[in-house]
Amino acid sequence: MHIKEFDYHLPSGLIAQYPIEKRDRSRLMVLHRKSNAIEHRCFFEITDYLKSEDVLILNDTKVIPARLMGKKQSGGKIEVLLLRPEENGSVDESTWQCLINCSKKPKPRSKIVFDNSLKAEILKEEEESFTVKFHYEGPFEQVLDRIGITPLPPYIKRGNGISHDERLDRERYQTTFAKERGAVAAPTAGLHFTSEMLDQLRAKGVKVLFLTLHVGWGTFQPVRAEQIEEHHMHPEFYTLSPSTAKAINHARREKARIVSVGSTVTRCLEHATNGEGIITPGRGFTNLFIYPGYRFRFVDSLITNFHLPRSTLLMLVSAFAEIKFILEAYHEAIKKGYRFYSYGDAMLII
Repeated sequence: MHIKEFDYHLPSGLIAQYPIEKRDRSRLMVLHRKSNAIEHRCFFEITDYLKSEDVLILNDTKVIPARLMGKKQSGGKIEVLLLRPEENGSVDESTWQCLINCSKKPKPRSKIVFDNSLKAEILKEEEESFTVKFHYEGPFEQVLDRIGITPLPPYIKRGNGISHDERLDRERYQTTFAKERGAVAAPTAGLHFTSEMLDQLRAKGVKVLFLTLHVGWGTFQPVRAEQIEEHHMHPEFYTLSPSTAKAINHARREKARIVSVGSTVTRCLEHATNGEGIITPGRGFTNLFIYPGYRFRFVDSLITNFHLPRSTLLMLVSAFAEIKFILEAYHEAIKKGYRFYSYGDAMLII
């Protein structure tokens, strides 16, 4: 398929720069795949569409303050964005794959100083990133919490320092159920849920389950190939516990509806499904790229946000529903002034 099939024009004023005051007060567009009907609701009303025995699966990854501002040996400014640990997905690893932004591309063995407790050395340059070794005092998590900045997507404009916006983003660019540290981007479909909503769904008989997929830079990496089939996703680390896998498989045997919250949950479930349609627990990396023509094996309904043109996220959504229907819905959302992207409104596809 040609990349142009996933294009649409979005007025810049519809890109949400800040979160809505109350998480569950975002707008919700409901798409019915069988009838091609579209409804306009508020997100807290999603409880009307989830039934007893449904299984709601969320990503409990936690965004780390992965953006670091430092200085090169020459004194020039340098910005480092942590992408993923080199080995096993632990935040406390010292060697990371990173993006680097500075006036002149750094060379291997270059040193970086962030403050007295954090320094780094560039080990090697990769195709699109750098391998960086960090030297620090105390747990790396604590160092990041002190000097790191929330790694917002490039379409959200923020200052470089720790400001009121940074304090806001540390709370709101994070789901209320975030637990496992390691993401450099939020699983944005989950941002709309409050603890009270999840309790209400449990009381209704909805099974609420969690898995972990550490959202990485690949979420925002542009698709440069004209034929989308030639695009390759960056691997992202996931954990799917035996208890969660067992509960999901039981629900499937009972013909319960599997409702996936976001593209990350969808990709993890589809990656972990074997040829017999059974979810396999495990830890590892997935680079599954879902685009139109993909046959979903496990996910029945999808909760998602509104995504960028030509993005892998839009391609996944267009695989779950017909691309023509999705683009019609996007044009409807634009006409009605929906808020787009990470801090924007939501969509339920059933």
